[in-house]
Amino acid sequence: MTEANGAAPEAAPQVKMSVLAQFVRDLSFENVLAQKGFTGSEMQPDVQVAVSLDARKRAVEHQYEVVSKFRVSSKNKATGDTLFLLELEYGGVFHVEGVSEDQLHPFLLIECPRLLFPFIRRIISDVTRDGGFPALNVDTVDFLALYRQELARRAQAQAKPEAQPVQ
Repeated sequence: MTEANGAAPEAAPQVKMSVLAQFVRDLSFENVLAQKGFTGSEMQPDVQVAVSLDARKRAVEHQYEVVSKFRVSSKNKATGDTLFLLELEYGGVFHVEGVSEDQLHPFLLIECPRLLFPFIRRIISDVTRDGGFPALNVDTVDFLALYRQELARRAQAQAKPEAQPVQ
């Protein structure tokens, strides 16, 4: 296919992404139940998962580091006592080309964590199982929705009028 002037149409840049490395930056698991001593009461776990993301440019051209931070806590519904607390920071180093500057931020905070998530899920499952609890298989995280929530939160924070000094 050629344009009217005989030149080939300019193709959109091809997105290239590869995972160069993955790593655990920080991992902490606290079995509060074992530390306090098992009481034998009926356990009704209530698991809460909080996720946050961070991305930064590295010194090498087209390289970015993306870190997913998971905080998983479990409490006994009946008593409110904490059963365990797991904190995991899992990172990846990505080579990304062909993504426009205006799309780079969402790309790094949506697509990159999506690729890392299966590994994060596996670590959380193994650690909770090895920590004396049933293996916890974290539900799939919708990183697009998480990104949109963060944008909305930031917009709302900027829209709040600053308190006027009382005169």
